[in-house]
Amino acid sequence: MAGMSSSNRTGSSPMTFTLTGIPGLEALHHWISIPFCALYLIALLGNCMILFIIKKTQSLHEPMYYLLSMLAVTDLGLVLCTLPTTLGIFWFNMRRIGFDACLTQMYFIHILSFIESSVLLAMAFDRFIAISHPLRHSSILTKTTVMKIGLVIILRGMVSLLPIPFLLKRLTYCGKIELSHSFCFHPDIMNLACADIKVNVFYGMIILLSTVGTDFIFIVLSYILIIKTVIGLATKEECLKALNTCVSHICAVLVFFIPMIGLSMIHRFGKNVPPLVNTLVAYTYLIIPPALNPIIYSIKSSQIREALLRALRRKTESEW
Repeated sequence: MAGMSSSNRTGSSPMTFTLTGIPGLEALHHWISIPFCALYLIALLGNCMILFIIKKTQSLHEPMYYLLSMLAVTDLGLVLCTLPTTLGIFWFNMRRIGFDACLTQMYFIHILSFIESSVLLAMAFDRFIAISHPLRHSSILTKTTVMKIGLVIILRGMVSLLPIPFLLKRLTYCGKIELSHSFCFHPDIMNLACADIKVNVFYGMIILLSTVGTDFIFIVLSYILIIKTVIGLATKEECLKALNTCVSHICAVLVFFIPMIGLSMIHRFGKNVPPLVNTLVAYTYLIIPPALNPIIYSIKSSQIREALLRALRRKTESEW
């Protein structure tokens, strides 16, 4: 501790940060871990199930389900990024995390968040093509095209966020080393610095607006075009059928973007927001979407639901 304090006073990078569970409810962490474990388990099993069903069902080898596979892999990544430190605090009160380990976790959390945003945009484009040009859908969004889209999405996230860890490393930290979450988040780390953070703030805002902000705008534009196309359909039944194919995606977009925007606003402007609200919004942003997405698509997608029921029937028959 003496070495760490000395390090902080001289303005170098701290050896460790201290993570925070749920402020004011530390005595209940063991009980609080039960719903968190349930959510993590649902997210892990649900997304693995989606990937398994899509891989094993030939009829699901289509652009929409390839993109859904990308979403499931991204959600699994987000779960695995936050699970060790979150449950480590709740179960064992393991609150310390090394500086480099914290930057690594932060980098992957932000990359996966940006990838999820971009995948949701790609899925909106897929729905637009499927409704506007149904006969050309499979020829426009081929398997190769979807793979290229996936590669561009990954590279975009990695390259745009690559400077962030280095911008944080150059800062000096002194005094307080306690983060406000059970995981490492860029604005959270940045605000602990006792140096000028204008570059970090400016770069973070530019990257957020040019990636997630742009994605959200184009998703909204896609749905404006989808609604315009649907209005032109001949019958009410056709309109409802076309819109029904978008319900799962709309739910996934809302579940992801609403808490993400809320958390960004709290970190930028909500200095007087109670710590408990900040914490709950962060957990909602990182844990709820991976848990809900498989449920949403299993309920609303008849193809996935039927494939799941077939798999369960085969398993039951083999056991008999």
